[in-house]
Amino acid sequence: MSNMMVSIEQHVEWICDCLEYQRRDGLELIEPTESAEAGWVQHVNDYADITLFPLANSWYMGANVPGKPRLFLPYIGGVDVYRAICDEVVSRDYLGFTLAGPGKTRLNDGIIRPVQPDVTLVLQAIESLGLPPIEEMSVEDARAFTDTMATERPPGPEVGDIFDGVLPGAVGDLAYRLYRPASPGPHSIVAYFHGGGWVLGGSDSDDPFCRDLCVQSNAIIISVDYRHAPEARFPAAPDDGFAAVQWIAENARKLGGVPGQLAVAGWSAGANIAAVVCQMARDAGGPEITGQMLVAPVVDCDFSRHSYVENANGFVLTTGLMQWFWDHYADPADRQDPKASPLRANDLSNLPPALVVTCEFDPLRDEGVTYAEALAKAGVQVRHLPCRGQIHTSLMAVDMVVSGAGARAEMGAAFRQFFDA
Repeated sequence: MSNMMVSIEQHVEWICDCLEYQRRDGLELIEPTESAEAGWVQHVNDYADITLFPLANSWYMGANVPGKPRLFLPYIGGVDVYRAICDEVVSRDYLGFTLAGPGKTRLNDGIIRPVQPDVTLVLQAIESLGLPPIEEMSVEDARAFTDTMATERPPGPEVGDIFDGVLPGAVGDLAYRLYRPASPGPHSIVAYFHGGGWVLGGSDSDDPFCRDLCVQSNAIIISVDYRHAPEARFPAAPDDGFAAVQWIAENARKLGGVPGQLAVAGWSAGANIAAVVCQMARDAGGPEITGQMLVAPVVDCDFSRHSYVENANGFVLTTGLMQWFWDHYADPADRQDPKASPLRANDLSNLPPALVVTCEFDPLRDEGVTYAEALAKAGVQVRHLPCRGQIHTSLMAVDMVVSGAGARAEMGAAFRQFFDA
């Protein structure tokens, strides 16, 4: 959307520069690739989908032509963003185009702006702050920084009730926060473990996401804290997680839950704990866990996977930060233990049904995909939900990253399916 005269001026300038470039290099033809065309249409509609514009019955949705597919036609990101994108296409040697001339052809296939638009806006806002990388901070400073950042986020949806309590962990008391739906109980229960690389966070650190999950699943969410590294290194976190799940199962009725209707969930390092707890519960003969939801999980200590290289920098969670987390959490000799890297377990059979959620621009993407595949190979009922254009932290950004709302709804639906089964 723009002033037409401003847009036309930019179009003419870009085309003239392109013609001059072709003439100088003896090129006579320029055509966009099919993947670049499809990627641009997707980007235009991704931008529109985080607004109300697609709800209008107008020509810019193709509504003026009966039977025409409904797609958003204008670019809503603004002239400045559009100009920057066009300039980037040129600076990347006409990304997404085939150029040809007598005896020569240049193909530079690719997609411009594959990251979701609202995620890009968040990344730009973070970059503008000029903050030092977390991996260059002390643990104390990193904790203070993340606590401060949490105060700026939207609160998430209202739920029926929230209260804080304490439960017995493996060696001492653990804080928890319970989220109860507004609907009449009793409800199924989800034991949730927060992210933060086993170093950062607490029972309230994923508060907006837990609120959203409570509403979406109509289940009690109990966000359980666990001992953090480096003060308490591996295997303190999974031992606490298993102790918490045992206590929740034993006290389900007192908590307003349905006995036998217990699932586990976690994000990032919390998903690591949730995955390990499922293996520990299976090996111990209980408690019974009806499902597991692993969001952007850490399931292995291998840094050689392609996503660690492809998404090493620029997407909040970096390869360097993951190395910082692992160094604080576990000695190299311990990292291949299945309680640290659940993907390395000798037996993945007879585990609860799983939803494994991965994000396209996340260093952890490939190990999450591999874990979902390994679970399926072992006969576990599993669904992999890949989130296009998302980064490691964006699904947690309730009411901030609107493009993640669909994935969050699917997470809630997965729990309802676990409990109904």
